[in-house]
Amino acid sequence: MPVVELALLIQLGQVVGLPATLALIIFTGALGAFLARRQGLAVVAQVRGEMAEGRIPAGPIVDGVIILLAAAVLMTPGVLTDLGGFLCLVPVFRRWLKGRLKRRFERAVRRGDAAVSVDLGGSPFASREVRDVTPRDDRIDSPDSPRDG
Repeated sequence: MPVVELALLIQLGQVVGLPATLALIIFTGALGAFLARRQGLAVVAQVRGEMAEGRIPAGPIVDGVIILLAAAVLMTPGVLTDLGGFLCLVPVFRRWLKGRLKRRFERAVRRGDAAVSVDLGGSPFASREVRDVTPRDDRIDSPDSPRDG
């Protein structure tokens, strides 16, 4: 990918000139940082709102990760990375991308290629009580199980 980006920048420089190419790189980086910051702050507000309502803010967190990645690639010089970064800042594209990522993750979980665990320690959603809800036939023989005496 870096070789392709470099070749595109060289081609662009030959067509529009070095000063215009450098200005474009600086402009897209600055615009990307501005848009990512603005959208990132909006996502932080969504996360806070959902947490205040007692919901786990999974969707806004994924949005935040996509926006963070978009900001990183937008600050990297390149034509294709800029295109991808700007696409990730478009809410409609981000919704489509989240749907694709969700389906891929669900398939990976069903195949057993991915697992999900949740640690709510320190969270307002955490419960200090642990219950084993797995039915077992060996509980009577377990040394930890209470026996009638």
